[in-house]
Amino acid sequence: MLFTTVPFILLFLPLALAGFFLLGRWRPGAAAGWLFFASLVFYGFWMPKLTILLVGSVAFNFMIGLQLAQCSRASREGRNWLILGVTADLGLLAYFKYANFFVSNFDLLFGTRWDVGFVILPIGISFFTFTQIAFLVDTYRGKVNEFNPVHYGLFVTYFPHLVAGPVLHHAQMMPQFAQPSIYRFDGGNFTGGLCIFAIGLLKKVVFADGISPYADAAFNPADAGSLPGFEEAWLGALAYTLQLYFDFSGYSDMAIGLSWMFNVRLPFNFDSPYRAASISEFWRRWHMTLSTFLRDYLYFALGGNRHGSVRRYANLATTMVLGGLWHGASWSFVLWGALHGAYLMINHGFRAACGAVRCQRLGGSRVFRIAAWSITMLAVVVAWVLFRSETLAGAVRMLRGMAGIGPTQSPLPLLWNAGLHLHAGLIWCGTLGVIAVLPINSNRIGLRVLDRVRADVGARWYLGTLAVCSVLFLLLVNTARSSVSAFIYFNF
Repeated sequence: MLFTTVPFILLFLPLALAGFFLLGRWRPGAAAGWLFFASLVFYGFWMPKLTILLVGSVAFNFMIGLQLAQCSRASREGRNWLILGVTADLGLLAYFKYANFFVSNFDLLFGTRWDVGFVILPIGISFFTFTQIAFLVDTYRGKVNEFNPVHYGLFVTYFPHLVAGPVLHHAQMMPQFAQPSIYRFDGGNFTGGLCIFAIGLLKKVVFADGISPYADAAFNPADAGSLPGFEEAWLGALAYTLQLYFDFSGYSDMAIGLSWMFNVRLPFNFDSPYRAASISEFWRRWHMTLSTFLRDYLYFALGGNRHGSVRRYANLATTMVLGGLWHGASWSFVLWGALHGAYLMINHGFRAACGAVRCQRLGGSRVFRIAAWSITMLAVVVAWVLFRSETLAGAVRMLRGMAGIGPTQSPLPLLWNAGLHLHAGLIWCGTLGVIAVLPINSNRIGLRVLDRVRADVGARWYLGTLAVCSVLFLLLVNTARSSVSAFIYFNF
């Protein structure tokens, strides 16, 4: 079920809200159970039989967590239970997400003909797997204090974040479900959530879906064997750079807005990443919850920067390669992660060579900041080519076109075949590029709106009416299209 469709906005969401707050007035535990059930219905709307997989994963990890809680901290028995839980989680993820990839590459390498059939990728499996691995590790470390099965199940399956994040930590969610106030309707929270939901819907339906044809016009033919020209390749790469941002940040905004309606606070996942002046800053601003997870549960587990600079760079590279593989089972994602690992090593090497004092002095120069931002964005755009391309050959063709090694026909054939025009695509990219680098983003707008509607009942009615009208209008726009596009991160 998509956040942008009639069944969700006009049927599922009102029923979920009504049941949650009506039951909350009588019995908070029943309200939490209702939201848990509603989240399973939301997930099962796509493919009901895979809901069994989700429920089984939740039950298994909760039982492992109980066993870990009964063991002494860092004991051998606890380590064994942790290994069992993490191995089972990663094994499940490996089978559903990587079985076809590993088998096809094994067959190619050794000339065999193994056949595991076509394995369907369950939506959201990467997110709920990482969420539960973090829970098991923290339980082993003695950082988990609550083992309410309904709260745990709701924490994992909570529908706003279930299929595309943000990646949640148990300490961010489970304590909220233990607060009685969360089960009482709050007009300010509801209106603020509706407003940020409308912002996210605008990002997806108008911005991301509006610019996506310009990305498809270059990437799809490149994957099929065509070599794009210079203008086509750059327009396609820039269009995808902006499409991905507004698509994923739009989903995150909608998830946050939906949660505010239920009096739940989710962590922000984006903070104007295209304003970053270094690749390290970019990863502090882009998909922040995943970056935090990779840092806390992978990079630090590998040793972080505790064993010298060589080991530190190796850990950075390993973390980013595995982060790339987490996004998808293809060599394009592996290379995308490896490229970002190389970027981070270069970034840290440059800072080490300059020293803290000189880096601070350079940071005060406007010319240096502009140059650093330009280099960072160029690196990000080049890496997104690998991320978007369905084949390595297609990525190479796109990069060749961006380097000027391509045809120079006029009119531009790939855009012409798609019924698109260069100047219109440039206007799209320029407009969305300006919006993406503005210092005021949806996080700050949402918080300001929330403060306003909590304090001013009149503003609550005015902004609430505006948000409802905006949501209904955008829903109409989306419904009138020939097809409704899913969010890009549903594929991961």
